[in-house]
Amino acid sequence: MAFIESIKGFEILDSRGNPTIECCCQLSNGITAVAAVPSGASTGAMEAYELRDNDPKRYGGKGVLKAIDILENQIAPKLIGMNPVMQEEIDDIMLSLDGTDNLSKLGANSILAISLAVAKAAAKDAHLDFYEYVGDSSAYSMPIPFMNILNGGEHASNNLDIQELMIVPIGFNSFADALRAGTEIYHTLAAILLENGLVTTVGDEGGFAPNVGSTDEAFDYILLAIARAGYRAGKDIYLAIDVAASEFYHKGKYRIATDNKTYDARGWCDQLVKLVKKYPIISIEDGMAEDDSHGWLLLTEALGSKVQLVGDDLFVTQAKVLRKGIDDGLANAILIKPNQVGTLTGTLLTIALAKKNNYNVMISHRSGETADNLIADLAVACGAGQIKTGAPRGSERLVKYNRLVKIETKLTGSYREVATKVLSKYFKNSVLS
Repeated sequence: MAFIESIKGFEILDSRGNPTIECCCQLSNGITAVAAVPSGASTGAMEAYELRDNDPKRYGGKGVLKAIDILENQIAPKLIGMNPVMQEEIDDIMLSLDGTDNLSKLGANSILAISLAVAKAAAKDAHLDFYEYVGDSSAYSMPIPFMNILNGGEHASNNLDIQELMIVPIGFNSFADALRAGTEIYHTLAAILLENGLVTTVGDEGGFAPNVGSTDEAFDYILLAIARAGYRAGKDIYLAIDVAASEFYHKGKYRIATDNKTYDARGWCDQLVKLVKKYPIISIEDGMAEDDSHGWLLLTEALGSKVQLVGDDLFVTQAKVLRKGIDDGLANAILIKPNQVGTLTGTLLTIALAKKNNYNVMISHRSGETADNLIADLAVACGAGQIKTGAPRGSERLVKYNRLVKIETKLTGSYREVATKVLSKYFKNSVLS
């Protein structure tokens, strides 16, 4: 039986050109596996702590040499010699070494890098794909891609407040066909923006980032791109948004600079209801600010039976936070980002809790991504049915999509059946369906 022989850390660059951690785990039989940790720009207040050097002389203070030193000299010695299949015990040891609620002592980035690298090494040692090692074959399914094609908010330097406008290609029999349709729409949108004198520079997640006249104008461009690419909005393609409302919520008000308007919780909820009535939107992420429980109750009451309401900043991939949200009746789905909780074990526990309580699950990337494709396998392994990994642009995004195309060749079952199972209850509400 192979054991953990060495654990090394490296300071690499993410898709924004900022430092992050890559960990290499080597087993006693020579097997090695690496895992890299992404970083977010729009972050929830209760996310696990990302440890940075804060040295202004290196990378503007964003270096991760301290975290790597902790990884190699404080954590690794406690794990050398352990069997890599003992994932829960390994993760528990790291959590105990840290001893804080938010992993602020050792850093969630150093802990997660090890957690994922060890799991990958164990999978390779067992001659299994990562999705096979982590999941149960009865749960495997290809996820629906939520493709961010217009960026705003913290992910772009334009005037659009809503952080992500996404297309959701559902009406297809395979993931590969869904990906093709989404990619064709993306390129068609580029042509339309150019025709209208708008820039096609992109935001952090690969979506275009033009300055638009209004929120509605942004949606209208997407609908035009869908039609011109030869697809039907509300039939083949639906829409989704990540509002990231916490970013424009101040002193109890939602300030929408794009439309030059300010709303209280009820008023902003009404605006989202209007958008759902006007456009084929089937999923809204972080529609209200993370600390606006009253707003979330209003939104869930108004739209919870009509569209998927995803909590990201609201739940931060943590079971204890999700548990409270479930008890309070907030949202009906959760976004899963492993670096928000800091371990693979914690990630899987949160997914299990969501499923047990009939909350939908969406696996997600971060805006500062790496070429690690682990979340593609994770989405298949847990049968999430949904994945968010950006526009079809940039190797850090495409590596996830390309990995899913390859996984699909090994699985049986219809992509359309998965889409119907996960989101069918919202189809009938679509204004164009």
